[in-house]
Amino acid sequence: METFGQKLNYLRKSHKLSLDDLVKQLKDRYETNISKSMISRYENDKSDVTLENVRIFTDFFDVPQDYFIKDNKKLDNSGLPKLSVKEEHDIGKQLEKILKNMDDGTALAFDGEPMDDETKDLVRAAIESNLHLTKKLAKKKFTPKKYRNWE
Repeated sequence: METFGQKLNYLRKSHKLSLDDLVKQLKDRYETNISKSMISRYENDKSDVTLENVRIFTDFFDVPQDYFIKDNKKLDNSGLPKLSVKEEHDIGKQLEKILKNMDDGTALAFDGEPMDDETKDLVRAAIESNLHLTKKLAKKKFTPKKYRNWE
């Protein structure tokens, strides 16, 4: 599994773009102020990316909106237990319940404005990855050491 920076670096190189070329194309297409040093910090995982910049990169490289979020190594730390089918099912139920409660339109708003579908998808992916991580951390914490076979 790869980090955000590794995925960004892979996409940039697979499109045969230098940092300068990428910055120029992003400025021309999105009128953004993403700099060469900022992209370099992202690629080296030295800086956290904003949601707006994730949107720009997913649109520019034409990848799914959760491409940079799913299977992120930092979110799936080694040394954590794998989840069973039942636990995955429980997470799915929990996620559906959370999303159902947010469907009224007022729960997902920014500065009084309802969020668009793209932002809702990103929020859904973030909630899902957080549910997975918290379930794994709880499983690790509450499983006695003599029964841990993942360490």
